[in-house]
Amino acid sequence: MFRTRAVGCCRAFSRNYATASSPHALVLLEHREGIIDSGSLSALTAAEQLGGQVTGLVVGGPDHVPAVVDKAKKLKGLTSVLQSTSPHYSEPLPEILSPLLEKLLSDSSPFTHVVSSTSSSAKSLLPRVAARLDVPALSDITSVKHDPSNNSTTFTRPIYAGNAISTVRAPSSIPIKFFTVRGTAFAAAPSEDGGDVEVKTLEAVAVPECPATHIRTTLTKSDRPDLGVASRVVSGGRALKNAETFAATLYPLADALGAAVGASRAAVDAGYADNSLQVGQTGKVVAPELYMALGISGAIQHLAGMKDSKLIVAINKVNILFNVGSWLDSHLAPKDPDAPIFQVADVGLVADLFEAVPELVKKLKQ
Repeated sequence: MFRTRAVGCCRAFSRNYATASSPHALVLLEHREGIIDSGSLSALTAAEQLGGQVTGLVVGGPDHVPAVVDKAKKLKGLTSVLQSTSPHYSEPLPEILSPLLEKLLSDSSPFTHVVSSTSSSAKSLLPRVAARLDVPALSDITSVKHDPSNNSTTFTRPIYAGNAISTVRAPSSIPIKFFTVRGTAFAAAPSEDGGDVEVKTLEAVAVPECPATHIRTTLTKSDRPDLGVASRVVSGGRALKNAETFAATLYPLADALGAAVGASRAAVDAGYADNSLQVGQTGKVVAPELYMALGISGAIQHLAGMKDSKLIVAINKVNILFNVGSWLDSHLAPKDPDAPIFQVADVGLVADLFEAVPELVKKLKQ
C-alpha cells in the first residue's frame, strides 16, 4: 500500500528534485536550552546507516542556536550543519517551522531523506511538510536499509501495539523519504573531537499570519534521570491507590536504584503521576537495562512501551495472597499466568508490593 500510494502521488512531482547518486539525509536536531535531545542523536545514527551524506538542521532562537551548533559539529556521522536563527523560532511550532523546511526541500533539493526523532514536535512537523510536498511519511521506524542499486529504502516499524513488525519499502519514485525514528532502536550518536564540519546559514522564512501562538511551556523538573534515556526505570500502576502512595512507594526505590520513575496510563489518568511519566503506546517508549513494574497488570498498550527492556522485573498481587517475609533470601513465588506482565517479565514476584518494596529498599541500602 505504501508503494502504490507513493507511485501514484509522486510521478509528476519528482521532476522538481535533483537525482542523487547516493543518499543525502537531513536530520532535524531538536534541542532545548542549548542541549540536543537524545532522540535526535538516535535519529542521526539511523541517518548514518543510509550510507551517504548527513546534514544536521538546527533551528531556534538566537540565544541557543550557537551553542547547539558547536555541539552538533562534534557529532559522529554529520558531514555538514545548517542553521537558521530567528526570534520567532524560539518555540518550535510546526506552523512556523514548516515553511522553512518546505522552502529548503523544494526546487532541486539535494536531500533524499528527512529524519527526526519520534517527538511530539516532529510528529506534527514532518507529516505537515511531507503533505505539502505530496510525499508520504513513515513514523517510529526501528531499522533502515538503503539499496543504492535501485535507490529504494526499506524500513521496519512496529504495528498493532508492537505485536507485529511491518516491513515497508519506499521506492525511488518517492523523491524525498520522510521518517521518524524510535529512539530505543538506535544508539545515540557520540561526540568526537577534531571533526571538520561545514556550517551554513539558512535565511529564516517569515510567517506573517501564523494560525497558532505559543502561550507557555511547562516542564516537569526532577533530580532523577530522564525517563526516555535512563538505564533503570521503576514504574507504578493503578494498584498504588493514589498520588501520595505512588510517591511514597516508588520514589524511595527509584532513589535507591538511581532510576527514573514511570507510570502506566491508568496511573496517569487517575492523577497519580504527571503525563510526562507515562510509559506505553500513547506515552514514552523505553528500553532500559532494568525495568521494574510495580502494581502494573500489563495491558497491551503498556507492554508496547517497555517490552524491549533488557531485564524486566514485575511485582504484582494477582488473586493470590502471599506473605513476602524475607523474600530476597528465598525462591520467588510462582507466576500467575493471568497477569499479562508476567508473560514478558524475566523475574516475577506475586506479592503485596506495599510489603515487598519497602523491604527491597531496606536491602538495597544495606
